[in-house]
Amino acid sequence: MGSAIVFHGERIAPEVFDDDIARAAAVLQGAGITPGDVVALMMRNRPDTLALLLAVRRLGAQWCPVNWHFKTEEVAYILGDSGAKVFVIDGDLLAAMPDLSLAGLQAWVVPPAASQTTAKTTAQTAAQIGTDGAAGMPSWTAVCEATAPTRDPAQAPRGAMFYTSGTTGRPKGIRRAAATPEQAARGLAVLRHVLGFEGGMRALVSAPMYHSAPNSFAIGAAQEGTELYIEERFDAERTLQLIAEHRLTHAYLVPTMYVRLLRLPAEVRSRYDLSSMRFVSSTGSPCPPDVKRAMIAWWGPVIHEAYGSSELGYMTRLSSEEALRKPGSAGMPLPGVQLAILDDDGKALPQGQAGSIYVHQPAYADFSYIGNDAARQRMERHGLKTLGDVGY
Repeated sequence: MGSAIVFHGERIAPEVFDDDIARAAAVLQGAGITPGDVVALMMRNRPDTLALLLAVRRLGAQWCPVNWHFKTEEVAYILGDSGAKVFVIDGDLLAAMPDLSLAGLQAWVVPPAASQTTAKTTAQTAAQIGTDGAAGMPSWTAVCEATAPTRDPAQAPRGAMFYTSGTTGRPKGIRRAAATPEQAARGLAVLRHVLGFEGGMRALVSAPMYHSAPNSFAIGAAQEGTELYIEERFDAERTLQLIAEHRLTHAYLVPTMYVRLLRLPAEVRSRYDLSSMRFVSSTGSPCPPDVKRAMIAWWGPVIHEAYGSSELGYMTRLSSEEALRKPGSAGMPLPGVQLAILDDDGKALPQGQAGSIYVHQPAYADFSYIGNDAARQRMERHGLKTLGDVGY
């Protein structure tokens, strides 16, 4: 049995959510999705989104989350470049992009839930979409409710197909090979180590799941038999309210969220009991040492940072104690990770001298860039890979 999901104050029991995943998987099977295929989704944080991600994972296909801030031409490029066979989009996002081309795709629209209160959702939009769908697309919610859950065994997971922009040109799609059973087990062990996962936790995710780190946080938490609180967006005081009211134990936050929390008035911050928190994960961007010190002073030694990437996975972890002792550090390499600092000629540099960070994380299956093998080959030396980040 999986996890319970809490959204807008409503709790979805584990057995119900498991059936939601199996129904979504059955719909995708009916659409012809098989291992290795791509399912694109442009959806806000909500239970339907996580159920779809887990359904795609179950089928051994790849999920391609699309940033819902993208413009029409950017979305069209990703849908075409990824080779997606299925596209699922939130109804309020469809209304904001009337020129989106869906040629060659099987597409569904998710009607706004009655309790959904996103900035772009309007009563008119909800009325236009209704329960039957809109713009020639059927309702994802309705078709899932009308489909019996699949009972087929899960396939080897392939993970997500994230698009990473890098520094120039079009975003590059990351296509990962199927994980071996050993890699799947090691990948889950990495998540537990980096994100502090444990049975019985009550976790919070409010960062958008189109990003790789909150995406992996939500998917990993859902495999741990947890109670997962999903928020459509981050709100500083609401975060404190949820922690205090529900005695939450784990959360995924990023440095900008820390800053917004720290900007709350002292009387607001002191209003909430945060003593239940055991582990806060932070990835995606370096956390300024002064911000981290302030968070640790407030929340205690529960703040953990990790260095990683969509291509290479998690590579290092830094605890609160280590952060106070070594401000600005990215932490120690995870078990099994090979890490080296190399110069432009591929030679190892001595301690304290800055160079390119090269790593090998054996917990993840290898990857390629769609239509750009040259970029993939350029990043590798001696079996180690780099994104061009500099460290020492």
